[in-house]
Amino acid sequence: MTMTMADEMTAQHPSPEQVRRGRRMALLLFAVGFGPMILATIMFYTGWLNPGGHTNRGVLLDPVAPVSQLQLQGAGGTPLADRFGPLQSDSRWMLMVVAGSCDERCESLLYLARQVNIALGKNASRVERAAWLGSMPASLASRWQQDYGLMERLAPVGDVAPQWPVGVRPDEQPRILLVDPFGNVIMHYGSEHTGKDMLKDLKHLLKLSQIG
Repeated sequence: MTMTMADEMTAQHPSPEQVRRGRRMALLLFAVGFGPMILATIMFYTGWLNPGGHTNRGVLLDPVAPVSQLQLQGAGGTPLADRFGPLQSDSRWMLMVVAGSCDERCESLLYLARQVNIALGKNASRVERAAWLGSMPASLASRWQQDYGLMERLAPVGDVAPQWPVGVRPDEQPRILLVDPFGNVIMHYGSEHTGKDMLKDLKHLLKLSQIG
């Protein structure tokens, strides 16, 4: 069967109706894939559809801070921001410990992040752990691989100093930052929080969201 010139032109140049249909399909796929995450974020921040209102135990950032602002890179040298976003099929949640000098308060948060991650059970793989530490004592460095081998060490990109969200000052007080799969630092925790506080927030977020 031979194609007429009109058929060939139609095959090469889709009609306006085909273009509109393609756009609708793309929007539908985006809504199915990322709609639950967007809805979960709105519900978590506003308490919408939750009669108890805000349920978070950590300190919410308002506005949230993009992880690109931190100017950090992973152990392999890839900018941390490249791991997150709607186009990344394997992006996960992240617990990030940040401290200028890793003292006893810092190590208590390292331990807390590790134990909370483990306590998530079957959902533990949906959350990764990382740490930016300006310096650490030799005693911690010597046992890092044994105690925190699954916690990735982050470093600044080039000579640029990390730019922390408002209210986060690691040189003064170590914190745990919670990063969502879209690459937003949405919350932070400190020594005033317990493992139960973090676990409650994470379980709630992971239940609402199917992304990450």
